[in-house]
Amino acid sequence: MPIRPTCAVAFLLVSFAFLACQQQVRNAAVWPYGVKYEVFVLSFADGNGDGKGDFKGLAAKLGYLQELGVNGIWLMPIMNSPTYHKYDVTDYKSIHPDYGTVEEFKTFVAEAHRRNIRVVIDLILNHTGAEHPWFKSASADKNSPYRDYYVWAKRDSIRNQIAKKTASFDSDNLTQWHAVNGDTLSEQYYGYFWGGMPDLNFDNPKVKEEFNAIGKFWLSDMNVDGFRLDAARHIFPADRAADNHAFWEEFRTNMKKIKPDVYLVGEVWSTAPEVAPYLKGLPSLFNFDMGYKITDVVNAGRDTIGLIKRYKEIIDYYHTVNPEYIDATFLKNHDQNRILSELGGSKNKMRVAAGILLTLPGTPYLYYGEEIGMLGRKPDENIREPFLWDVTNTGGPQTSWEKPVYSTVETVIPARQQQSDPGSMLAFYKSLIYFRNASPVMTYGTLEESNVNVSEVIGFKRTYKDETLLVLNNIADVEVTLNLAEQNNAFTALAFDTSKKAKLQAGELTLPAYSTVILKP
Repeated sequence: MPIRPTCAVAFLLVSFAFLACQQQVRNAAVWPYGVKYEVFVLSFADGNGDGKGDFKGLAAKLGYLQELGVNGIWLMPIMNSPTYHKYDVTDYKSIHPDYGTVEEFKTFVAEAHRRNIRVVIDLILNHTGAEHPWFKSASADKNSPYRDYYVWAKRDSIRNQIAKKTASFDSDNLTQWHAVNGDTLSEQYYGYFWGGMPDLNFDNPKVKEEFNAIGKFWLSDMNVDGFRLDAARHIFPADRAADNHAFWEEFRTNMKKIKPDVYLVGEVWSTAPEVAPYLKGLPSLFNFDMGYKITDVVNAGRDTIGLIKRYKEIIDYYHTVNPEYIDATFLKNHDQNRILSELGGSKNKMRVAAGILLTLPGTPYLYYGEEIGMLGRKPDENIREPFLWDVTNTGGPQTSWEKPVYSTVETVIPARQQQSDPGSMLAFYKSLIYFRNASPVMTYGTLEESNVNVSEVIGFKRTYKDETLLVLNNIADVEVTLNLAEQNNAFTALAFDTSKKAKLQAGELTLPAYSTVILKP
């Protein structure tokens, strides 16, 4: 559906008019398509004044997310846990008290749905926390009914199996085996990531039954829309990859019986040949490789790797495995240094990186604060710092659970100030997302190479039904002029221009530095 002229003018001039425009323009994205937003609840918005983010605060900021243009929220772990990150779960059917009550969570989900925003939660199946009642019982009593929920072995047996190469483990690292209370003579338990996260034994049918029930609780009782599945390739050891693939197909089948349109997106951090077999069970997977490659080419200012050619080859390959596969693209997430820090603090590079992300196929994910230019480098706490809402916190939602090191009022312009500035990073993100949301081509279109062979330009075509758009991203710090080749001379008009300074005359296009331009016939 074309953008109405009055809406287009507002879109080009002022950021705060986006929500009004969206009421006039049909959003092309039908779930699970659309732009998603990853939230670390502890850092996002404080609704009760204790300095910690919670669902009351998050619910109050749904208007901000709606105006940004996202249609889905991925919540990092929200269940009971003794750590700040909450990946060591102690109760899978709970809401951490720092985040609020069950009723407050249900209210948040209902309010999100009212705004046509879906809710996806982190579900950690690979391991529990060491404080989980299952593990406490299993480690205290060898006859516990939960003993076989975990993986146990004698240390000498582990050494022998490793020496003989007969072990079925994710690695031959003895440090992944952990003694209970320092007792190295008794059986030890396997914890791939950390001793505080003992791995579960999915050879035990009862463990599978537990997670079927947990999935039903969240999908039915709590009304969430899907799961981000942590450490999806570690359900079984690496040398049992086929068992991993089969597990996820079975899990998906069971979840679809509960909620037919359930959304599952998996974390399989590996190469394309290892990722591909997971696609039948996990029809959406995070594309780590593309995030790294976008960062690399934008930092270099030149594409020496054939970014789009490589991406198309992988996506085409994935679609031969599962034609319904939807690529989950992103720049950075909660386990990585923030994108602006990786780009040396250059907001110009940040903008063109976002331009590439938000014009590619799939369902792009934003990490909270990306849209206002938050910074951060490891350790993990420093890439999960409080979202910066305002200069002061008088009556506001600012969290204070930790003192920020990177994203402070000295380094980042707070969201409130950016909301009234049409030249801000936030307005830039809104404009890109707005254009994508209004365009069936940008939402659903296939990917083709552009035949623009200029190393400073990341170019590609998107086609849906009978419409094609040409996307051109100038990743260099200098202006680039392109003579549109015979293959591209059909594109005669500007559809979108992040710089508002591009020029197209007589088949010659001038691309300002660090700009994203979309051409239409």
